Amino acid sequence: MLNNIGLPGLLLIAVIVLVLFGRGKVSSLMGEVGKGITAFKHGVKEGDNEHETARATRDVTPESEKEKA
Repeated sequence: MLNNIGLPGLLLIAVIVLVLFGRGKVSSLMGEVGKGITAFKHGVKEGDNEHETARATRDVTPESEKEKA
């Protein structure tokens, strides 16, 4: 059913949403969505940094060298 929605259908839905909720409500909602995306990207970047830090600090001495010590 949703496969048949084209550009005219999407425009109609957008107009109906604007009429029902008003421009201010829709713009504040989009602002919140933008803040959420930014926070998600920031969290992913922090996770990558933690992963790289853990990888850099792990012990990479071969087992044969550990036995000699």
